[in-house]
This record gives sequence, structure tokens and C-alpha cells, in this order.
Amino acid sequence: MSPDPLMMRAVQYDRYGGPEVLSVRTVPRPSPGPGQVLVRVHATSVNPIDVKIRSGAMRLITGRRFPKRTGLDFAGEVVELGSEVTDLTVGEHVWGILGDFSGREGAAGAYILAKAQAISAAPSGTDLVAAAALPSVGVTALRALRDTLRLRSGQRLLVVGASGGVGSTAIQLAHARGAHVTTIAGAANAPFCRELGADVALDYATTPPNALKKEFDAILDCHGSSLRDYRRALRPGGRIATTSSSAIPFALLSVVLPGPRVRLLAALPRRADLRTLADHVDKADLRPVIERVYPLDEIQDAHRATETGHARGKRVIRLV
Repeated sequence: MSPDPLMMRAVQYDRYGGPEVLSVRTVPRPSPGPGQVLVRVHATSVNPIDVKIRSGAMRLITGRRFPKRTGLDFAGEVVELGSEVTDLTVGEHVWGILGDFSGREGAAGAYILAKAQAISAAPSGTDLVAAAALPSVGVTALRALRDTLRLRSGQRLLVVGASGGVGSTAIQLAHARGAHVTTIAGAANAPFCRELGADVALDYATTPPNALKKEFDAILDCHGSSLRDYRRALRPGGRIATTSSSAIPFALLSVVLPGPRVRLLAALPRRADLRTLADHVDKADLRPVIERVYPLDEIQDAHRATETGHARGKRVIRLV
């Protein structure tokens, strides 16, 4: 018996909790409304924020309405256009980020609805499964270096927690901008960081933050600890930003403390940034870094591995 074309497979959960709350179910396939696009998802990826949302750590924002979906990043192909969408075509390969943290929508499903202005053409220089590793971490790293840290050629950048998704992307983009890049990660990841473009790769176990020289123009923190000490490694006029929610208390405190303010980063869907990111991929300035590709039915394992906080790049969920 052929599958019902009005239904699809997607991941849902009925309560906050560990990875075991996630299950693959058959749900109705959505239809696009005005300004929306129906995308057949080839792949999604697991971000730390997906884990936090599923666990209930963000329930004040995500609420208590269930069932919920999971997944923000996606890459796939357009299968149907809603009214008022004139700048995309059926069959076009696209990628993007779902901007709704409530869990009503989720990219871990066969089809998703996306706002037309929040997606763009996927890079032609990589396949869609690999491309799904980049949207959130890529936009976060791009905005951090370009807009928040205002990194220029010849400046010195420190990336803390450099082997994860945002860190591994930032190394490549900073190298492409002509910056001098120093990374802090585990000793086993030092060759990996150098391969991506780091000039100096330090081991966090043997280089405490208070041992760093005051020589950096910019710091991108992807870990969230010891921010007070890392901030002291900035030159006068230096800038610091973090992706970690655990750094929020010190980031707020830094507003009144002497020295530079710690800026918080988040990736919101915007077509112009996705286009810039795709250009970097197509120019070979940037490549997706993937820890492992999982089938949809193993999404619990992908979330469980992400919870460890250890990764070399991203964990991708393949749907096609």
C-alpha cells in the first residue's frame, strides 16, 4: 500500500525531558499559506539550543503546549509555493533556519513550512545533507565576526571552545578575513583547529585563561566559562561575544563592570546572511564540519551525544 501523500514522518515529544522523549510519528503534511514555502527536508542538524528546548531549560520561552517538534536548521528542496511568493521556484535547493522556538514547527520532519524571506538558495559547492550542518552556526559565526566583533584583516582573534559548530565555522571565516586566529579546545582537537585555519591551537587543560597574554583584539566564546578571565586578555578597545546561555549572568554584569561589555549572540533567519554564507562555501572559504550523520530514527542518539558538550563540528540528521 502506497504512503498517504497527506501525511509525513516527523519527530515529536509530549513532555520535556531527556532524549528518550523524542519519537518519530506520522503527522499531517502542512500546506503553505501566503508568503510561505513548503520544503522537502533532506537533512537537519542538532544544535545545543535544540537540546535545551527539549529538556525544558527554556520552558519560560517555549511554553507548555504539546506535542512539540524539534530542529531549527534545514536544507532541502522547494516543493510548493504559497501565494505571494515570486522569488523562489519549485525544485530549487534551499537552506535556512526556523525562527520559532515554541516547538510548533521543527525541521526534523519530511516537510516543513518556512517563510520565503527567511530562506535562500543553498550553496552549490556541497550536497544538501552536508549543508544542513551550517545555517545556525554559520549565521552566528558570521554575525559575530562581522557585526559584533568587527574583525578586520591582521587583527588577533581568540576562539574559546573552538571545535564545536560555531567555533569550527568561526575559525574558517576569520582565516578568510585575514585575521590571526588562536583557538582553545582539547589537545586532541589541536590538529583539527590548525587544519581549519588556526595559527595557534592551545589546549584548555594546560593553558588556563589567566595565563593568556593581553594581546587579542576580539574574543569569541563558545563555552561560557571563565569569561571574566578571558576578558582580561583583550587589548584596550577589544571586543568579546559569547554564544553560551550559561554566560548570560556575567554578560549582564559586564554592563556595569569596568572593561568591555560581553555581547550575547543568537542566529535569527535572514536571507542576506544565508546568501553570504553560501558564497563563502562556494568560494571554498568555508566547509561544513560534521561529527556524524544519523538517520531520523536515531535522533535520540544524536541528542544524547550533543548533551555531552563534546563535538568536532555538527551532528546531522538525514531524512532523504
